[in-house]
Amino acid sequence: MKTQKDKFKIPQEVAYLNTAYMSPLLKSVEQIGIKAVSKKCFPYNIKVNDFFVPVEELKTLFAKLIQANTPNSIAVIPSASYGLATVSNNIRLNPDDEVLVVEDQFPSNIYTWKRLIERYKAKLKIIKSPTTNINRGKIWNQNILDSITNKTAVVALPQVHWADGTLFDLKSVREKSNQHNALLIVDGTQTVGAYPFSIKEIQPDALICASYKWLLGPYSIGLAFYGEKFNNGIPIEENWINRFNSENFAGLVNYQDIYKEGANRYSVGEVSNFILVPMAIKALEQIIEWDPQNIQNYCAEISQKSISKLNELSCFVEQEKFRGNHLFGIKLNKHINKEILKKEFEKNNVYVSFRGTFVRVSSHLFNSTEDFDKLIGCFKKAVI
Repeated sequence: MKTQKDKFKIPQEVAYLNTAYMSPLLKSVEQIGIKAVSKKCFPYNIKVNDFFVPVEELKTLFAKLIQANTPNSIAVIPSASYGLATVSNNIRLNPDDEVLVVEDQFPSNIYTWKRLIERYKAKLKIIKSPTTNINRGKIWNQNILDSITNKTAVVALPQVHWADGTLFDLKSVREKSNQHNALLIVDGTQTVGAYPFSIKEIQPDALICASYKWLLGPYSIGLAFYGEKFNNGIPIEENWINRFNSENFAGLVNYQDIYKEGANRYSVGEVSNFILVPMAIKALEQIIEWDPQNIQNYCAEISQKSISKLNELSCFVEQEKFRGNHLFGIKLNKHINKEILKKEFEKNNVYVSFRGTFVRVSSHLFNSTEDFDKLIGCFKKAVI
């Protein structure tokens, strides 16, 4: 696969290695958004089908991307925290039950569980990252598996760690959690769209994804898969459009106790968002055309040489088997001056993120080997 930079507006002189922070919009998505904004100027042209058909198309595309059987298992959400709150709202724990998470997980995927365990006097079990750099990812994954016991009620994990890119073996986690009747709740925000994910293979009970990162969509919209265990749950809000027969505008005052099938009940109010939904559709169409596996392969190809050079500088990068190719962390050694490095990044228009003890690098199809050459150049100038 070749670079797709022409489909974005990233300037040639900018090395934007920070999609894990926020993706740029595709030019095509921008144009759809402009057109969608203008449509609101003429509200008499917004018809009943506009409330339903685009949303169904969006859910169908997402179901295809993650290999879900039906769009009825998909909900449209405004944020990852909303999707996780929906899950939490439909879980009942016993005292001393455990919710298992990993150290330094993204805050939204911690606060939700802290509230839940406080409500039921349960426990939050945090699996710390290994202190060694030798086989770090392998050890961390094994520690997660070893920590799933009969006390475990929920395993709440990302597919890759948002700060350092560690890849978690969700298939093995699913097998172990099934043995102990524990739910598996996955935050796919930092992978889905750029890394293959299969509902059929992993079988999570829920998968939550914000759109503005690897789904290349706008801010304030996301998508979530909810499995059969949530089919009869209670949404965190009650809105008209998620009820049975809501397509009949003339009969909306014939109030319905019945929700629409499956996960439809969990979609956010004003789910028909006439601006964000068309943009998210266009982005998903492009991602599906590219295929996340091709994105992984491309990111591996353009970063391979630079990762070798980072190793030569004695900086730690997780071995490929236990990290994403699109997102990885660089742990600085004592000979790299962090403040000099930041100044070099700024001077050379290199955009990355500092997360904890790691420099987080996250590439996409608009990047190239030249971007990684600039990254390495900054590191070399920061050696003291």
